[in-house]
Amino acid sequence: MMKVVLFLLLLYRLMKLCTAWGSNIYTLHVDNGADIQSQSRVLVTGAAGRTGRLVFEKLKKDIYFEPIALVRTERSARNLIKSCDLCGLEHVFVCDVVKDLNIDEPPEELEGIDSMIICTSAVPILSKRSLFSALLKIPVNLIRRRKLVDFRSLRFKFKEKQNPEQIDFGGQVAQINLAKRLKMKKVVIVSSMGVTDPSHFLNSVGKNFDGSGNGDILLWKRKAEKYLIDSGLSYTIIHPGILTDGEPGLEEILIDVDDKLIEYGDRSIARADVSSLCVAALTVGKEKNVSFDCISSNFDNSFSPKSAEEVLTDFLLSGKTANYTL
Repeated sequence: MMKVVLFLLLLYRLMKLCTAWGSNIYTLHVDNGADIQSQSRVLVTGAAGRTGRLVFEKLKKDIYFEPIALVRTERSARNLIKSCDLCGLEHVFVCDVVKDLNIDEPPEELEGIDSMIICTSAVPILSKRSLFSALLKIPVNLIRRRKLVDFRSLRFKFKEKQNPEQIDFGGQVAQINLAKRLKMKKVVIVSSMGVTDPSHFLNSVGKNFDGSGNGDILLWKRKAEKYLIDSGLSYTIIHPGILTDGEPGLEEILIDVDDKLIEYGDRSIARADVSSLCVAALTVGKEKNVSFDCISSNFDNSFSPKSAEEVLTDFLLSGKTANYTL
């Protein structure tokens, strides 16, 4: 009897240790018949960004994959190595996707890459002039009992040589061409919902009041998607809703196409869930060419939400994909 009690106590302590170490446990795909000795090399571009970093970290914990992070600057490389466990110099490649990839011969460091997950995107910054103007109006708005700050008056711009046409189209085209030269088996793009609507407010970001300036980020993303589809490469294109920094797996992932999910009141999804969908695209979705939208929603607490792989598997069975004639 004593031996049974001791065994149960030991089992309990082992379970507690596994729970404590859960974030560091490697994922093992045991149902796909793959040889664990032969890891699939995956290039994650834009790995210095919040979504790209999560994708890289998730792949790093999966024993089936050997991820390589592509970042634009040496500073970004140092920050990634410092913040990511088990990440060394050999796991990071510094490269400007606009300038450095438009070459005939791919860098030797990228030879043998099987797949690519593209997480690069132009990032707008707030115009200091519009912010200063909005702050000057606060006393007047306070007296007139108006909103202190009219956020619609705030203007955003893109850094020089980092606007949507250069990054979201030119940069992604260069990455897709690299994938063709390296004969990659799969390319995944993290894009955005709203790409079917030319009048979407995101397209106004970076433009002046008269319509001039560098904007149309969703239109340029859409053009890059079409370029990938026409490239002959196997692809998965993911259009997430509003990205949040929540924990993964807390809400049910919803997938549909052609911006139909915009009808939902809350159109957000955790970046961590998007990263899980990216990895699922390399496993359950590796043989499929598909483009879809995704958000998350509250679920019945009596059941656990489906994993990204389960959700993507169910969606692939529907045969749906985005309509690029819209």
